[in-house]
Amino acid sequence: MTHVIPDESSRREVLAASLVGALPMLLGPILAGSATASPLDPAQTIIQPPEALKWVPTKGYPEGASDRCALTGDPNGSGLYYMLVRWWPGYMSAPHFYATDRFCTVLSGTWWCNSGGDFDPASCVPVKAGSYVRRVAGTPHFDGVVPGAKEPAVIAICGIAPVGYTLVDPSKPGWRKV
Repeated sequence: MTHVIPDESSRREVLAASLVGALPMLLGPILAGSATASPLDPAQTIIQPPEALKWVPTKGYPEGASDRCALTGDPNGSGLYYMLVRWWPGYMSAPHFYATDRFCTVLSGTWWCNSGGDFDPASCVPVKAGSYVRRVAGTPHFDGVVPGAKEPAVIAICGIAPVGYTLVDPSKPGWRKV
């Protein structure tokens, strides 16, 4: 077996080739920082900061009970809708149900939920921010925020309209002061 001992020029070539091969990895981040991104097109990416959102009191509810913010679509129209609902402490919905499923994410605060047609706020389950709730079509439920809570609950709700909102007992209002 013979060993070939590289000469000095071969060693330099191997070292130089290694360094040249590594240049893209070394210079990539530097060169990428000098590139310019295309500007945001507000017709293609629509951004609404919190102060631009239009909150309105929930129709038929007392002032300071619940507010809504339509983001897209209409729950009473047709097709996809996406909205925000804000429940203030001390108010809950009366037992009701929908014709279609609703998909809810608690964004802030604690939302108190229960199933069934018998209104009993003491049996509600606290649902903290970051949680997901699916309201199954045709099943009665109620929700809101218990009295004494430190902040309102804000819930993002998505579904397919028309929702077909139906009160379990239509002789009573759709809300309850608790």
